Amino acid sequence: MLGIQEAASQLGVTMRTLRFYEDKGLISPQRAGTMRIYSRREIGRMQLILRGKRLGFTIREIKEFLDLYEVDPEHVEQMRNLRQKVQERIKDLRKQKKAIEQTLGELVAIEAEASDWITRARPDTETDDAG
Repeated sequence: MLGIQEAASQLGVTMRTLRFYEDKGLISPQRAGTMRIYSRREIGRMQLILRGKRLGFTIREIKEFLDLYEVDPEHVEQMRNLRQKVQERIKDLRKQKKAIEQTLGELVAIEAEASDWITRARPDTETDDAG
């Protein structure tokens, strides 16, 4: 059992982050008066939440995943849901990667054109301003 400060420190987040996820209904620490007490279960849920956020899932998606964990003791539906969400995320990231690669290609071409233009306009000017 950990207090909010110890839990935040262990998880590498702020106390405000823990309160935020509590407000969203993703964790439910026990109370001793006004003090929040985090069990292993809550720490584990927070680790899953943080991993989900790191992987780009929305709070709603993470909540659905955690809710399935509670009602499906064998975790079959949870794993199906997870697989579907991961497949969608992979698809989205591949699209973003393609768009980024295309944008980088265009920017490199523009940079080369600008450098050539500068060199032709003022041959004595250094062309590698970016370093």
